[in-house]
Amino acid sequence: MMKKQPVIAMAILLLAALLSCSPRKESVYRKSMPIMDTIVSITVVCESKEQAEKALKETFAAMDHFAGLINFYSDASELSAINRNAGTSATKVSPETFDVIEQAVFVAGKSGGAFDPTIGPVVKLWDFAGRKMPSGIDVSRALPLVNYRDIILDRKNSSVLLRKKGMLMDLGGIAKGYAADIAAASLKKNGILSGLVAVAGDIRTFGMKPDRTPWSIGIKNPRQTGERDEIIAKVRLTQKAISTSGDYERYFIADGKRYHHILDPETGFSAETCRSVSIVADTAVYTDAFSTAVFVLGPEQGMRLAKEMGFDALIIDGHGTTHITDGLKEKISFEKNT
Repeated sequence: MMKKQPVIAMAILLLAALLSCSPRKESVYRKSMPIMDTIVSITVVCESKEQAEKALKETFAAMDHFAGLINFYSDASELSAINRNAGTSATKVSPETFDVIEQAVFVAGKSGGAFDPTIGPVVKLWDFAGRKMPSGIDVSRALPLVNYRDIILDRKNSSVLLRKKGMLMDLGGIAKGYAADIAAASLKKNGILSGLVAVAGDIRTFGMKPDRTPWSIGIKNPRQTGERDEIIAKVRLTQKAISTSGDYERYFIADGKRYHHILDPETGFSAETCRSVSIVADTAVYTDAFSTAVFVLGPEQGMRLAKEMGFDALIIDGHGTTHITDGLKEKISFEKNT
């Protein structure tokens, strides 16, 4: 009998070791909320509902706070304060506002102004919901106020100045991606090791799904035939972000021509050489802004910029032809021909 005790003890130790090494039971939790004039959906993978709820609550609060800082249409936002003080004085802003503007200026410089956050005076002339376009005269009067080089950043004082009176900064082309990155950082801070943040067409992934496979992200057909969304491709991602800019998001048809919200800062009118651009990179702030820049530049210049930045890209040009970087080919599967 005495000889059996070490055997029993060893069996207990082995069982404990096996239990401690067994995979943790993880579940998927999802929540959606309206933020930044869109629906934000967050999916997290964790062990308990309590952990998920706490992380999601703090994350949505952080996103909502950021949205309030950079709201183009709210007089109370820091962005509106910058715009009111254009041509007169610098505006002291929070670290988040300064950082997103600094990132916007970086993208503008890299894209040669194809992405320009000072396009606000032109944006205000368009009414896509009302199907109204501005006159060429009105656009030509607004264009001299569009120049990212007239954004003066003072990092030491965390202040921003628009050099000319009448300038308007609009961060709509970068803010949603930045918010997705804020969300990912907040979730990780709360112990979430895997998740997916979707802010309209800007998506940030980290970690893997519970079955240890990458997240699968659908890319919409820019010329779908039915009322339901048609997915033309799926991209498998982990630890990456993806953003899609398309001429189908906000648009109207007039005299047989499509007018959409992705405006060329050089002309003040809708960019015409692409239907859809998807960019894959490490952060959503870059995928958001660079997808707009590449769309404006067109397939040839846009693909060169994507490769220069080390990004993957899927471009569907104005003729419906698909252009894709080599790095994306192993991560993408097409549902149908485009």
